Amino acid sequence: MSNPKTILEAFTWRYATQKFDTSKKLSDEQLNTLLEVIRLSPSSFGLQPWKFIVVRNPELRVKLRGAGYDQSKITDASHLIIFAVKKNLDDKTVDTYIQSVAQVRGVAFETLKGYGDMIKQFLSSMSQEAKMEWAARQAYIALGVLITAGAVEGIDVGPMEGFDPKKFDEILGLEQMGLETKVIVAVGFRSDDDFPASLTKVRFPKEEVIIEMN
Repeated sequence: MSNPKTILEAFTWRYATQKFDTSKKLSDEQLNTLLEVIRLSPSSFGLQPWKFIVVRNPELRVKLRGAGYDQSKITDASHLIIFAVKKNLDDKTVDTYIQSVAQVRGVAFETLKGYGDMIKQFLSSMSQEAKMEWAARQAYIALGVLITAGAVEGIDVGPMEGFDPKKFDEILGLEQMGLETKVIVAVGFRSDDDFPASLTKVRFPKEEVIIEMN
C-alpha cells in the first residue's frame, strides 16, 4: 500500500521504519506539512513547552549518529527532527503565552489574568523534575500527532529514544537555549529492503485492550 486513503489503512501501512532510502527526500511542501502539523499539536493549557529542531546539516547528523548508538536512520532519513522541551517553565513563560492569546484573539491581557494565574499556580506546585516530566508528556503528544500525519501522508516516521540526551544537547547547543532533548524523529521514505516492512503488524485483539462500561 503506497498511498493509504483512510486513517485505518494509514495505520496498517505504517510501521517503525528502521532503514530509510537515502535517495528519496521529502519535498518542501511535505516537510512544511509535517512541521505545521506538530506546530498545531495540542498541549496542556495550550502552553506549548517545546521546540522542534530540524537538523539538515549532514556533518551535524553524523555527530548525532555517534550519540545515537550508531542508528543509521539518524543520517539516512530525509530529515531529522529533534523534540526538545523548555527547561525554564516559570511565570515569564506563562505571561508570554497569555500575551500571545490576547494578541491573536484580540482581547485585553487583563481579561486572561485568571487563566494565567491558574497555570502559574499549577507550575509552581511542581518540582523542576516534575515540570520536565510534564513537558516531556506534551512533547509526546506532538510526537503522536506527527506519527499520525506521516501515516496519512504516506511518509515514514521513525521515532527514537535510543540516544544520549546530554550529548545531543551538547552537540546542538541546546543548553544555551534553555532546552533539553526528549525524543528524536527520522522522517522520510522506507527502503525497499527494510525487513520489518514485510512483517505482519502485531497488536492485541480489541477484546483484550478495549474495556467498555455500558
